[in-house]
Amino acid sequence: MLILLKPNTRKEQVLEIQDFLKNIGQESFYVQNPDAILAPNNKVAPDHERYSCISEIKEISTPYKLASNAYKTETSFEVNGVQIGTDYANIIAGPCSIESEDQIFEIANFLQKQQVKFLRGGAFKPRTSPYSFRGLGKKGLALIKSAGKQHNLSVVTELMDLSLLDEVMEYSDIIQIGSRNMANFYMLSELGKINKPILLKRGMQAKVTEWLLAADYILSGGNDKVILCERGIRSFDNLSRNVMDIGVIPLVQSLSHLPIIADPSHGTGDSKFVNQMAKAAMIAGANGLMIEIHPEPSKALSDGNQTLSFSQFDELMTDLELLKPAIKKPIDANYSLIID
Repeated sequence: MLILLKPNTRKEQVLEIQDFLKNIGQESFYVQNPDAILAPNNKVAPDHERYSCISEIKEISTPYKLASNAYKTETSFEVNGVQIGTDYANIIAGPCSIESEDQIFEIANFLQKQQVKFLRGGAFKPRTSPYSFRGLGKKGLALIKSAGKQHNLSVVTELMDLSLLDEVMEYSDIIQIGSRNMANFYMLSELGKINKPILLKRGMQAKVTEWLLAADYILSGGNDKVILCERGIRSFDNLSRNVMDIGVIPLVQSLSHLPIIADPSHGTGDSKFVNQMAKAAMIAGANGLMIEIHPEPSKALSDGNQTLSFSQFDELMTDLELLKPAIKKPIDANYSLIID
């Protein structure tokens, strides 16, 4: 049950309804934008006449409640003046790992010239092998924040563990939750308590309902700034790193109000195919792309095979410009691909 509240509802009125629900043994969550109380398992409706702040009560039939488009039709918010949401598209680009000061500043300088607004990079890397390069840690966070500030780029970086939350909060503008942590429900619940956008990647084997339920963990905590990211799912075929699920983009948009972006770098695992899948994702309606780039991909300390060179990324941006009649979304708010 979703109890929608009238504008200017007072805190004490919210608490009064929640006390009613508690007294009949029902857990409830107060959420904003729009203001509502979610009682996911409740069938006993509060009395409209007794609680005059209630505007509407409705049932949401899907397992996920707050990610559903039955709750609201669109999500939109700003990050450092750049609009993110259902009617916009954004480009997020940068290295898999922050390797050095020279590397991250060179990439930031390149992206600024490309009019991209978001710089990604990993400081703490989740590697399958403990002997692989696992990032520069806090030093890497400081470097990417400095590079972003100098080149007017917002920073996107991954949170590996809640013990690192304070550091990642300090240095990032958007917190990325990787595929391995999509089902870390305690972490997601804690991220619901903060006021910072969360980029939630799909789990390696996650169904769409499971992915949207993971988003609900964040949304039910009060953080309504969630971006979904399709990054490919595992399959039986070892010739591709993952299955890049382009079809999930319009599917999710039919089910949810949350923006969804695509990561064709992880989705394909091969730089030869990244541009094609990036363009396919945008034409399918994605709200943006996350692309791995490096000045010299062959020398990258992680994921070099799937990383674009500067010239390859430049080619992608040129192709997106040509495809703008099919994309129908302004990219990065101020990017040149804005529809006339």
